[in-house]
Amino acid sequence: QSKGKKPLFVQLVLDNIWSLYEAVMKRDKEKIEKIINSLGLKIGARESRHTDPKVHLNAICSQWLPISDAVLSMVCNKLPSPLDITAERVEKLMCVGARTFDSLPPETQELKSAFLKCSSERTAPVIVFVSKMFAVDAKALPHNKPR
Repeated sequence: QSKGKKPLFVQLVLDNIWSLYEAVMKRDKEKIEKIINSLGLKIGARESRHTDPKVHLNAICSQWLPISDAVLSMVCNKLPSPLDITAERVEKLMCVGARTFDSLPPETQELKSAFLKCSSERTAPVIVFVSKMFAVDAKALPHNKPR
């Protein structure tokens, strides 16, 4: 950076995203076509003719960098396998606040072994752990968007 060079992440990632953003917002059709062709994307005529440039930008980005694929692959690559979890960690996950594992109902305590097995058998209980929740406007959900 002292020599006026940009960091590698900026050169390889951020500059490309920024150039796409600028081209779409300035409606530079030649540059947009070049970007779409170089990425091998298929953008519908409806999105490309839309008056709001954000619709066009969203169409390009959702094909080029689909967030669902990126998040799922990152989760698969970075999170440890559920089979590697320790018994103490399971107890901490099952207890909320100051409650201890021993104070949980016996039915809940029995889930510990199923949690550790991580079995996919039909008789195995389904265990879901929600680590964080946040409010989302119902209009922003995919099934509420017009097609």
